[in-house]
Amino acid sequence: MRLTEFWRRMHAHFGEAYAESFATDHVMTELGGRTVRQALEAGWEAKDVWRVVCDTQGVSTLLR
Repeated sequence: MRLTEFWRRMHAHFGEAYAESFATDHVMTELGGRTVRQALEAGWEAKDVWRVVCDTQGVSTLLR
């Protein structure tokens, strides 16, 4: 998954403003105690980060 697709999905699910806030501020154990942005910067694949977001935040299967 490309980062552009990852961010499109984040914005579609959370809304543009909250997606940015969530990605910057919400620390997730499933990402090794990182935020979404930190995980991506640490080299996590966008598809893996998206799966964690889906699993922990109840993202609709239509957006997976």
